[in-house]
Order: sequence, then C-alpha cells, then structure tokens
Amino acid sequence: MFEERVLPHLDAAYNLARWLLRDARAAEDATQEASLRALRYLDSLRDGDARAWLLGIVRNTCFNALSRSRRAGTEVEFDSAEFEAALAAPETSDPAVALEQARLGRRIDAAIQALSAPLREVLVLRELEDLEYAQIAQIVEIPIGTVMSRLSRAREKLREALMASRMHE
Repeated sequence: MFEERVLPHLDAAYNLARWLLRDARAAEDATQEASLRALRYLDSLRDGDARAWLLGIVRNTCFNALSRSRRAGTEVEFDSAEFEAALAAPETSDPAVALEQARLGRRIDAAIQALSAPLREVLVLRELEDLEYAQIAQIVEIPIGTVMSRLSRAREKLREALMASRMHE
C-alpha cells in the first residue's frame, strides 16, 4: 500500500522540502524523515488524498527542522539581498534563447526564495505542485480563505520582484 499510494509523490515531497528549507541536502533529509513517518503512520491515511497527506508530513518535518536551526542559530534569513545575489550568478549558456530562459529562471527562483515561508509554501503548492486550494488548506492547516489571500500576496510580491529585476537589467 505504501508503494502504491505514497511513493509516487516523493518528487513532490522533495520539491516542497527544497523550497521550504532552501537547501537540497536538508530537503533530502527531510523527505527521508517524512517518508519514514508516513510509513510508520500509514494507517492514519485511510482513504484520504495521499499526496496532500504526505505533503503535510513533509511541511511539518521542514518546519521542525527550521525550528531546530533557529534554536541552534544556524538559520539564515533570505531577503532582497539574497534575491539580488542570485540574479548576479554567472551565465552558463551561449545561445540567446537559452540565456534569456536561464535569466528568467534565476529571477523566478530568486523571487520565490525571497518570499516569507508562509507565502512561499502556498505558492509552491499551488503553482509548482498544482494542488487545489482545499488540498493546500489541509496541508498548511489554515482556512481556504487564508490560502487564497496568501497566494494573492505571494503572486503580487513575485510580480513586484520580477518587475524590479527587469528594471535592473
């Protein structure tokens, strides 16, 4: 049952963890820890949405890891300075189209990284994982209206950051 219902969603689990933790290695650890928890508590899934259930476990695992990092003094806040640094990363492609796509990709990634965790998580779950509002509300444990308002704020901040980065080119 675990292999059929949960394992197909590991890529989504890792993706969410990577965006929340901002670190590939930490995301791998969190995904593994969440997978073990999912296996241990598989009986609580019953007939529910396995993807949303697993992503909820991943989210909680990530926020626990962030909380531990904060207590240990190892968490680094990312803000507009992080956004600007990511934009200044060196180019790696020669063709003009690939170059523009790489620039846009870096700008989008940097803009998402610059969002606060509550805004970033709803944006990632909706736009990258294509989840419905009700699923996001279940995962994040907030009302649907709050999901919608956070998503609206996240999109607006993303739009503002992308417009500002275009002006600096």
